[in-house]
Amino acid sequence: MVSQLKRSLPVVATIAVIALVVFAASRLTGQSSAQLGRIDGHPNLNGIWQTMNTAFWDLEAQGGGPAPKEAFEMGAVGAIPPGLGVVVGGRIPYTPEALARREENRTNWPKLDPEVRCYLPGIPRATYLPYPFQIFQNQNQIVFTYQYSYARRIVNMGAPQEAPIDTWMGWQNGRWDDETLVVENTAFIDPPILRPDEPAIGSWLDRTGNFHTSALKVTERFTPIDANHLDYEATLEDPNVYTQPWTIKMPLYRRIEADAAILEFKCPEYVEELYWGPYKKQPASQGTN
Repeated sequence: MVSQLKRSLPVVATIAVIALVVFAASRLTGQSSAQLGRIDGHPNLNGIWQTMNTAFWDLEAQGGGPAPKEAFEMGAVGAIPPGLGVVVGGRIPYTPEALARREENRTNWPKLDPEVRCYLPGIPRATYLPYPFQIFQNQNQIVFTYQYSYARRIVNMGAPQEAPIDTWMGWQNGRWDDETLVVENTAFIDPPILRPDEPAIGSWLDRTGNFHTSALKVTERFTPIDANHLDYEATLEDPNVYTQPWTIKMPLYRRIEADAAILEFKCPEYVEELYWGPYKKQPASQGTN
């Protein structure tokens, strides 16, 4: 894991520089929709945003429940919160085979959920995790940075381009449809088996085991409601697991605190013990009688 982190540092540094440049440019054109309203004729989406729902647990409506059996000692702290759901129409249109896999995922949630192990969340899951994210926008570029796991993405706002490689966060081509930012996301991956004693961990959409394959296409729509609220829609298409396209819908709320910021969440460090703890060498004193 350490070597993987070291290899990723140049990429992280590059993205950080790009984000700072975009942020600096956005400061020149206005800090919020409430102040100036537009950038180059388009809605100003700059700001820190967050959801207020239980989609991170389950996209579908459900009545809540006790903590999963692996976390029963946490009692009410680990309990599953009830939620009204964000799926338009109520249910995700799985094929029978995919629905069976979803139920298996639910049964083995703590072992299989990529979030538990700090994998990148993918799209649309990054949007409704219980962490804020920030949009940097200037005349030519839009960058999303997420508090969870240093996730980020750069939206290509020029002519659509094909992805050079498949990744956890996918590839983004964006455009404006009147007042709405439309982002088409493709080129997702299903990661390989990482250790012989673990099953392959595919990308999930929430903690209840809803999932997709690498055939996923996500079309997002960000539409301003007012200065501090966006209407967010994401339509998911994946013929491997869904019988038809389906859509989630929710509001996004601007964080308006004077000191609002994306803070450091050292996710890779937090899971090192989970990953590598069983393989630590015992101190010499414990290996002798």
